[in-house]
Amino acid sequence: MDKLRILWADDEIDTLKPQIFFLEKKGFELNTFTNGYDLIAELNKDSRYDLIFLDESMPGISGIETLEKIKQAGYAMPVVMVTKNEAENLMELAIGSQISDYLIKPINPNQLLLCIKKLTDNKRLISEKNTTDYQIAFRKLFMEITETQNHQDWVSVYKQFIQWELKLDHGTDPQIQEIFSQQKNEANIGFSKFIVNHYQEWFEKPEKAPVMSHNLLLNKVFKQLKTDIPTVFVLLDNMRYDQWKIIEPILTEKFTLQQEDYFYSILPTTTQYSRNSIFAGMLPSEIEKFYPEWWLNDNEEGGKNLKEPDLLAQQIKRTVKKEMKVDYMKITSSVKGKQLVDSIHNVLQNDLTVIVYNFIDMLSHARTELEVLKELASDEKAYRSLTRSWFLHSPLWVALQKISDQPFQLIITTDHGTIRVQDPSKVVADRETTTNLRYKVGKNLMYDKKDVLEIKNPNSVGLPRPNISSTFIFAKDKNYFLYPNNFGQYMNYYKNTFQHGGISMEEMICPIIHLTSKSVKE
Repeated sequence: MDKLRILWADDEIDTLKPQIFFLEKKGFELNTFTNGYDLIAELNKDSRYDLIFLDESMPGISGIETLEKIKQAGYAMPVVMVTKNEAENLMELAIGSQISDYLIKPINPNQLLLCIKKLTDNKRLISEKNTTDYQIAFRKLFMEITETQNHQDWVSVYKQFIQWELKLDHGTDPQIQEIFSQQKNEANIGFSKFIVNHYQEWFEKPEKAPVMSHNLLLNKVFKQLKTDIPTVFVLLDNMRYDQWKIIEPILTEKFTLQQEDYFYSILPTTTQYSRNSIFAGMLPSEIEKFYPEWWLNDNEEGGKNLKEPDLLAQQIKRTVKKEMKVDYMKITSSVKGKQLVDSIHNVLQNDLTVIVYNFIDMLSHARTELEVLKELASDEKAYRSLTRSWFLHSPLWVALQKISDQPFQLIITTDHGTIRVQDPSKVVADRETTTNLRYKVGKNLMYDKKDVLEIKNPNSVGLPRPNISSTFIFAKDKNYFLYPNNFGQYMNYYKNTFQHGGISMEEMICPIIHLTSKSVKE
């Protein structure tokens, strides 16, 4: 193993020779300086250092000023502040400047060693423990996948996989990552079989069904409305459960988590079907029946989600049955994002404000079109990281922070998730057939039955029937549909892209989160 390399700047560096000798005997490589300028010059020549010690009170340029220059230059190694001064304001200034730790002089050699191990070995120790814990949990997960009987059990299994996925993100052995990925694939195969066997039954016997898109607002939102504080309902299009878990720590800095709940997206798991159903409080076939002028089938020209505010208004009138002040806004661009920030205080005047934010959906679709996003979101870990970075700097988070000191209820959800597709499946169809990679609806479809759930009577699962012989097929697991023409070209183009419309835990099991601003009294 390579020696750990350490930089140390202290204007009294000669008095620290015993500590330096101790660390060198332990196998560390040290490079020492008497001022911050020389340390930065060394970093600019050679940035391959693992750790930096800085004396706080050096002449010329202080330790905190040196630290600021290190951070401004983009160096990310841990920095430890060494000081004789225990003043609280100094420690707050150092911590605010992103030190990793601090030590008070005089420094004990073992204290130094402990600090180094904590900062440089922490990731390895966490990784090793996570690997060991997953090996123990592997059989338990296997048994749960095998024995899962109902929709609640599958949510429990899926959440466990997300917990492990997030833990194993941190530098785990690639072999363990591969084993975990295979086990998650097996879980999705089991989940697909469960959906194939039970999905139609949910419409025949609704008492056996989970809360789904068409009864989400009635069961999980309208019943939660409060008379004394406003409710802000945010729908982040295309947000998976793991993406929620990535932004959860950001939100809970300003808001109190009251409940983490779930619902199942209807099939197809796409905006046109699932989100219209959410706002209508109806299945797509019912929307087509009662509001034919507001529904467009896949093969019809025009925007498919233009009537959400009207559908929402009708659902409130039909189910809530009382006067409410309601506002609806859809954010589809940076300009509209800025307008949201500027007008956010207006939501406090409403009983219910609905905000649909389309960024995640645009990101996942762009993922298949732009090479730069293929690099940025190359796998689930990168996709989560990109989501976190977006949310942290988004107009939505800026807006929510502006009113976080006011009492209100915040409900966050989605309409469906996505899955990274890997296995192409051939479909032969006519020109009227939808282009979606995870589901098809059309006449005279030819396909591999083992790859799909086929619905030959769409009305039986609440779907419209564009033609008398229309059939819906939904891709299972990590399959994606391709036509025989240019099969090889499109196979490579779409492989490992994030898609939605079909059957997987990631697409169908969706979070709905209830939070309150911290000014709301329990």
